[in-house]
Amino acid sequence: MLLAGLVTRNLSVVVNAALSLGATFLPALLARDLDLHLDSWLVLALTLALFLHSLGMLGLYDDVWWYDHVTHTLSAMLVAGVGYTTVRALDRHSDAVHVPPRFLTVFVVLFTLAAGVLWEVLEFGARELAEALGFDPVLIQYGLGDSLVDLVFDTLGALVVALFGSAWFESLVDRVTEWLERRGAGQSKS
Repeated sequence: MLLAGLVTRNLSVVVNAALSLGATFLPALLARDLDLHLDSWLVLALTLALFLHSLGMLGLYDDVWWYDHVTHTLSAMLVAGVGYTTVRALDRHSDAVHVPPRFLTVFVVLFTLAAGVLWEVLEFGARELAEALGFDPVLIQYGLGDSLVDLVFDTLGALVVALFGSAWFESLVDRVTEWLERRGAGQSKS
C-alpha cells in the first residue's frame, strides 16, 4: 500500500501506510526491549487492523459503507485489550490497587471511548491543519455525524472485550504482571 501511495502520489495513503508499517514493529520492539512477548493471535489482530486501515485509505472508506465500522470495531477491541491488560496487571502487581470486576468492565469501555474521542479530535485537528496549510488532509474526517458513528462502533468493540473477551488477554496480563514484578525487583536492589 505504501508503494501504491507513492505511485499514485497520494500523501494520505503514503503517510498512513508508513505509520501502519512502522506500528507493525511494535510487538518486536516490546519483545526485544522489554522482554514482553505478545501472543501470535494478538500480533495478527494488530497487523490486520493496521492493514485494513491502510487498505481503506485506498478508497474503501469512501466506497464501502460498512468498512469504517469494521475497522473502528477491530481497533477498539485492541485498545480495549490494552486498557484491560494494563489495569489487570496493575491490580495483580500492587496491593494498593484493587479493581472490582464490574468497575473493570466500566473502565475498559470508558478507556476505549476516551481513546476514540482522542482519535476523532486528532483526525479533526489534522484535517484543519492540513487545509490551513494548503495540503490534502492526511487523516480524513467526514464530520460530526461520522465521528459519533465511529464512537458507537468503538463502544461495540469495547463491549465485546469487556463482556466476553477478557480471557483473550489473560496470558498477556500474566506476562505484563511478571514484567512489573521483574522491574520492581530490579529497582528494589538499586
